[in-house]
Amino acid sequence: MIISSVSQGLLYAVLGLGIYMTFRILKFPDMTAEGSFPLGGAVAITLITNGVSPILATLAAVSAGCLTGLVTGLLYTKGKIPTLLAGILVMTSCHSIMLMIMGRANLGIGNSKTLQSLFPFATSTNLLFLGLLVVALVIGAMIFFLNTRLGQAYIATGDNPDMARSFGIHTDRMELLGLILGNGVIALAGALICQQDGYADVSKGIGVIVIGLASIIIGEVLFASSLSLLERLITIAVGSIVYQFLITAVIALGFNTNYLRMFSAIVLAIALMIPEFKQKIMKGARLNR
Repeated sequence: MIISSVSQGLLYAVLGLGIYMTFRILKFPDMTAEGSFPLGGAVAITLITNGVSPILATLAAVSAGCLTGLVTGLLYTKGKIPTLLAGILVMTSCHSIMLMIMGRANLGIGNSKTLQSLFPFATSTNLLFLGLLVVALVIGAMIFFLNTRLGQAYIATGDNPDMARSFGIHTDRMELLGLILGNGVIALAGALICQQDGYADVSKGIGVIVIGLASIIIGEVLFASSLSLLERLITIAVGSIVYQFLITAVIALGFNTNYLRMFSAIVLAIALMIPEFKQKIMKGARLNR
């Protein structure tokens, strides 16, 4: 159970890293994630069941996620549609696209090979190894990108768009780039989790934003605020694992699994309120001295 929770947490950490690209760095409330996540799974499972290599199927899923981000970005930057509405439009469209791709509302993988089955260990160990490998690769790629001149321009766009424009940065392009990359990573998470679960479903994207944000917020609450970029990205993985342990504990206590999304929302709400409570307690302690 411990290995299962850790491996599941690592795969969902990929989702958290993708959401971090848009929600935290770019300050873009992107609802596309609830469409790109299940779309990535639908593309991967459909291709795998049709005999395509799981590696190529997963890369195709990432490409599909990048396309969803591109469409959202174009609607926002060129069409001047508000951020939330642009994401909702694409998210809604993804539902129909998944039905066209799979031909049904859900699709099982059957006896086809998945990414984790390519490793020579036991199933649980394969999942753990795959999670560690993918998280390390995604974090490494993010660190490399964000430390380039393009990446610094991307960060500046999220910090202060007006100042970024005054320095000659094309903020629209940066926002477009962020949405493409972020949703590509989110679709990767969807492809990996659907391969782990053994099926894709058009409803798998419901609530994934809450799960991703919970991973980010829990990581921020558990660790100090003055962290390097690498440490901050690692805390997302830690937060995701902690969140999965909380979910496992809820299931072990016999709670109805139909209410897990409500529990996820409660966990996120509590995690968001903790920093405020800490400030009030510290302020009260200073006043009493």
